[in-house]
Amino acid sequence: MTTPPLPTRAEIDPQYTWNAESVFPSTAAWQQELAAILADLSALERYRGQLHSDPATLAAGLALAEELRLRVMKIYLYAAFSTNVDTTDPAASAMTSEAGGLYGRVRAATAFVEPELLAIGQETLQTWLAQEPALAIYDHYLEDLFRKQAHVRSAEVEELLGLLADPLAGIEDINSKLTNADMTFAPAVDSEGHAHTVSQSTYDTLLKGSNDRALRRSAWESYADAHLAHKHTLAANLQASIKANVFQMRARRHQSTLAASLFEHAIPVAVFHNLIDTFQAHLPTWHRYWRVRRQALGYDTLQPYDIWAPLTPAPARVSFPQAVSWICAGLAPLGQDYVEIVRRGCLEERWIDVYPNQGKSKGAFSWGVKGTHPFIMMSYGGTLFDLSTLAHELGHSLHSYHTWQQQPVVYSDYSLFVAEVASNFHQALVRAHLLQTQSDPNFQINLIEEAMSNFHRYFLIMPTLARFELEMHERVEQGQGLTAEMMIERMADLFAEAYGPEMAFDRSRLGITWAMFGHLYADYYVYQYATGISGAHALANRVLREGAPAATAYRQFLSAGNALYPLAALQAAGVDLASPQPVQETFAIMGEYIDRLEQLTA
Repeated sequence: MTTPPLPTRAEIDPQYTWNAESVFPSTAAWQQELAAILADLSALERYRGQLHSDPATLAAGLALAEELRLRVMKIYLYAAFSTNVDTTDPAASAMTSEAGGLYGRVRAATAFVEPELLAIGQETLQTWLAQEPALAIYDHYLEDLFRKQAHVRSAEVEELLGLLADPLAGIEDINSKLTNADMTFAPAVDSEGHAHTVSQSTYDTLLKGSNDRALRRSAWESYADAHLAHKHTLAANLQASIKANVFQMRARRHQSTLAASLFEHAIPVAVFHNLIDTFQAHLPTWHRYWRVRRQALGYDTLQPYDIWAPLTPAPARVSFPQAVSWICAGLAPLGQDYVEIVRRGCLEERWIDVYPNQGKSKGAFSWGVKGTHPFIMMSYGGTLFDLSTLAHELGHSLHSYHTWQQQPVVYSDYSLFVAEVASNFHQALVRAHLLQTQSDPNFQINLIEEAMSNFHRYFLIMPTLARFELEMHERVEQGQGLTAEMMIERMADLFAEAYGPEMAFDRSRLGITWAMFGHLYADYYVYQYATGISGAHALANRVLREGAPAATAYRQFLSAGNALYPLAALQAAGVDLASPQPVQETFAIMGEYIDRLEQLTA
């Protein structure tokens, strides 16, 4: 007996696919816009060397550069989203490559702007902002530009760095193609000898939805072994990515890759180290959880594939419409208009590519640009885990929605540092609602399991990966090489510290974890999951405690985009992530979940 194969992309009901036609009505329309952008690049040339002429010329040049960047991002979104929902589609892959090339050309074509602004000088620009209404919006942008002045190079160097964006992006693309399209996984076999398909889309469901320990073990080993079979290629590719980061750091004259990455959004390096130090100090909380979980399962020792083992005979099943309904109820403290935006996006406007299909990329994400819907890709499987993933990605989407509604193009994005606050905030509110309204003990156990799984990802895996990432970058910065064996051993050591004495594991299979997270190709991204979940729980507690005033402050935070520095935007909402307090507070919340779980499973 085998599980049925995943449906092909063509077999998915269109109502559960992303609304691609709202971005471009057809591939032909996409191609026409791509050609139009190429033609319009020449219009930007008339401003090269002329931005210093007068305020009106500067305003027009900035507006055109922003327009071209926004248009090319829309081109790239359409192509890359199409690739993610079906990595086996060669036409979509070709479009993504073409869009990436165009993106590099637009970056190169607009690279003269910031060096010329710096040459004009801050004092002159402040005078021009007062004289020309169209320039007034650039006040914070220019403040930030001059903060970064020491790291902005000449127009010629900036142009070269812009042109490098496309080839360097190929490193991450190679990883995606290998792990999502080319890598094959042995079927997982359950305790009765039945085979189950292992893929990027089904792996989480096999681990999180089964009481069959043999099936979980088989799926975990299959997934790890496929990555181990390619460990040398994966290690070489990650090393290339790290070397690219080191190159960018040196090209922009920073002291380290960590400093370079955090400097971009005015985050002090101390914030990173504060998180890691606080995480390590609270590892006994995690060790206690593993003891409670091991006792509830009745095992002598835990294995990594037991982390998600259901603690009840029949985990709760949640249809997609029910998930949307519960999420909307949980978000009610933010206002009826907020809830209606969520409901409409989920059920009418097709923001979400809902179900798994053959060739679909693993994981879930929210993505769009100003002028499109804030789309979501996921593989909904009908569990509380899937409900939580949907709530999480909707947090990102509502963050984007509010920012795009309130901010001009120049501030229409936001940093990764604040992104994970909005997503985890949604999850915290929805869990609070479900714990209050769903009294069935088994449901509550399932909900706490989901919460602890999320904490495990954000508050154990991600800080551990952050420690690994920092060490690997520091090795390369010092001229040392990386090997697959060394990376596997170091990863295993870090997880041994995090999991403590309750967990036994195969060192190679757990040590290859670094190869399973494409997040490491986004420079110093992973630590922000842990700071994000900390800020989210602090803000969610404030909204639940204080009501409308706190909800208003939170929605203002969502609307800030890049018009404020990340720490300042969060401080205005009511949380200070430069302090260890939010991290400590979130560990305390996690401890309360463990207390409740221990009582329910006693």
